Amino acid sequence: MSDVPTPEELLSSIEPKPSATGWMDTPVEIKKGMYCYASNPKSVEYVGLPYPRQWNPKDDDWQLPENWQEIISKGFRERLDRFRSVKIFMDICVRCGACADKCHFFIGSGDPKNMPVLRAELLRSVYRNDFTTVGKIIGSIGKNFKKVIGARELTLDVLKEWWYYLFQCSECRRCSVFCPYGIYTAEITIFGRELLNLIGLNIDWVATPVSNCYRTGNHLGIQPHAYKDMMDFFTDDIEDITGVRVDPSFNRKGAEILFITPSGDVFADPGTFTCMGYMMLFHFLQEKYGFDITWSTYASEGGNFGFFTSHETMKRLNAKMYAEAKRLGVKWILGGECGHMWRIVHQYMDTMNGPADFLEEPVSPITGTKFENAKATKMVHIAEFMADLIKHDKLDLDPSRNDHLRVTYHDSCNTSRVMGLLEEPRYVIENVCNNFYEMPVNCIREQTFCCGSGSGLNAGENMELRMQGGLPRANAVKYVHEKHDVNMLACICAIDRAALTTSMEYWVPEVEVTGLTEMVSNALILPGERERDMNLRSEELPGMEGDDAE
Repeated sequence: MSDVPTPEELLSSIEPKPSATGWMDTPVEIKKGMYCYASNPKSVEYVGLPYPRQWNPKDDDWQLPENWQEIISKGFRERLDRFRSVKIFMDICVRCGACADKCHFFIGSGDPKNMPVLRAELLRSVYRNDFTTVGKIIGSIGKNFKKVIGARELTLDVLKEWWYYLFQCSECRRCSVFCPYGIYTAEITIFGRELLNLIGLNIDWVATPVSNCYRTGNHLGIQPHAYKDMMDFFTDDIEDITGVRVDPSFNRKGAEILFITPSGDVFADPGTFTCMGYMMLFHFLQEKYGFDITWSTYASEGGNFGFFTSHETMKRLNAKMYAEAKRLGVKWILGGECGHMWRIVHQYMDTMNGPADFLEEPVSPITGTKFENAKATKMVHIAEFMADLIKHDKLDLDPSRNDHLRVTYHDSCNTSRVMGLLEEPRYVIENVCNNFYEMPVNCIREQTFCCGSGSGLNAGENMELRMQGGLPRANAVKYVHEKHDVNMLACICAIDRAALTTSMEYWVPEVEVTGLTEMVSNALILPGERERDMNLRSEELPGMEGDDAE
C-alpha cells in the first residue's frame, strides 16, 4: 500500500461539505487510487459483450463508438420499458437525503457525489432530459432552464462521471434500508453499469473474472486438474494437523448433494482455511452419518461477477451451477460462504433461470430438517446447514479450542440484507467459541456496513477507494477491539474475507479475519483424530503453547 495515504492522512482528508461548484457541473477528475483499470478486450470479447478495445480511463479519448449516445439512449429506453422498477426509482426520489450519510463511500470520502441520492441523480438528470415530458418542454425553451428541474444532456463528461461514480458503489443496499420510499439504489447502479457495458466500458476486475468463469467455471480461470491438486494439498495439511486423512469426492454422479463454493475459498488466504473447514466437516459427517456429497471441478465457482455486468451475464453464469447439478443427478445443492452467490440465488433465481424443478426440496439427511426457504432454489447455505446440525446435537465440538479468539461478526451485505440470514451464523459462533462480542447495533444485521470492496471493486489499483469504503466497518471493529479486546472478525463471504483482511491490516492491524466454517472445524472433534495441538492455520491451540506434544 505504498501509494495509499496513511490512515491518519486519509482521515484528515475527509471533508463532507458541498463542493465549490454545483453537482451538475462537470468534468469529473479521475484520481489515481480511486478507480479500477479498464477491461481487457479479450475478456470482453470472450463473453460476447460489445465494443472490446484498449482504452484508458485517464486518457481524454475513450475510443467510444461514433454513435455511443444513440446506443445509450436506446438501452435506457429498452430498460425503462422492460423493468418497471427502474422507471419508478427514476421518478419517485424526493432528494430528502435520508440515504446520504448511510453510504460507507460517502462517509469515507466526504465526496458529495458518493451520496447514494446524488450518485443516482447522475443518471436521473439524463432521464429527466431525454425521457420525461417536462424535460423535453423545458429543453425546447432553452438549455439554461434545464438546471431548474435537474436535467442535463448526456455529454462525454457526463458519461465519464457515470463510469467513475458507478464503480464507487458496492451495490450493498444499505441506503435502501433507510430510504422512506424503498428505492433500491443498488439496482440503479446495476442499471447504469449495464448501459456502460453497451459501449464497452467495464473494469477488468469484473470483466476478466466473468470471462474466466464463463470459460473454465471459476473466476480465477483454474482448470479442473489444478482445482483438485489444490484440494490435495489441503488434504495433506489436514492430515498433518489432525492425523486424519480426508477423502473428498469430485464430479461423482449419483451423489445426494452437490457442494459449490467460491473459488476464493480454494485459492486465497484466509479462505483456504475455510475450505479446509468444509473438507473436515464433510468428512466428520461421512464417518458418523454416511453423508453423501460431492464437489465439482467444473462448476467450481459460487460467486457471480456477471451480477456486476448485466442481467444476461448474471443469468448465464448462474445457470452453470444448476446445469452441473442436473448432469451429476444430485438431489439438491449445498452452498459455501459467499455473498453475491446467495443474493443472486435468493433474489433473482426464480425469474432469471426459473425454479430448479429437476431437483428435490432440500432435506437434511442427518436431522430430517426440511429447508422450506430453499423450496424454489434447491440450494441451502452452509451457515443454516451447520446451525441445524448443532441444534440437533450432531457435531462433536470443543469450543475451548477457540478460547484464544475474541470474536465479533460482520454481517455480509448480501446474506443479511437480502437473505435475512442473521441468527444462524451467530448461533454457530456462540456454540464453537466462548468469547463473542457484537459491534454496535446500528452497523450490524440489516444495517450492516459493507466491506468496502464488493461488486468487483476488490482490486489493487483502487486501494485508496477501498480503504475509504472500509472505514465505517473498521471503525466499528476498532470499537469492540478497544472495549472487549476483540482480535478476530468472522464473516461468511469470500470477498469479505479477502477485502476485510486488507482493511483490518490498514485500519485495525490487531484484528484478523476468519470464515465461519474455519471456526467450526477448529472446534470439531474428528473420529480417530490425534490430540490436537494446532488449528488450521498451524497455530498452537490454547494451553498447548510450548508443549512438546507429539
